[in-house]
Amino acid sequence: MNVEKLRTVDDWVAYYRHEFGLPVTERGGFVMLPITGRICVVHLPTARAEKVRAALEQQGTCGPMLARQIRWSFLAEPDSKPGAQVLEVLNRLDIGIPAVGSAVMLPTGLGRWTREGCFWVTAPSRGDTLPPLSVLITTALAVGAGDGD
Repeated sequence: MNVEKLRTVDDWVAYYRHEFGLPVTERGGFVMLPITGRICVVHLPTARAEKVRAALEQQGTCGPMLARQIRWSFLAEPDSKPGAQVLEVLNRLDIGIPAVGSAVMLPTGLGRWTREGCFWVTAPSRGDTLPPLSVLITTALAVGAGDGD
């Protein structure tokens, strides 16, 4: 598919499904990626997210990630569910894991900023394996944010 020819949200839904194999839907005029038992997202503050990205790249486990103005969203495979204590620490550090049944808005463009206010730092690729959620969480907790946490 030629990205320059994509005009409508339905075009982008078809693009994400065909090119990347993502189970996206159209909702309210936006491309939405549902959070399921097979795909999840971790939202991190930008400073920590940049460190997580660098650490994951060193480990060779980097996957798709979106940037918004103050947070980045990492796509992951839900290999395990964090316990209550870990969730408490994540919440304190402003690290969010949306629940199954929620959804994340994807951009309708591959440029720096789109009408959705986000862009792909690392776009998904068909056939890529998503990093395990447990690896993302462990890495996010290990890198720190550089602000005394």
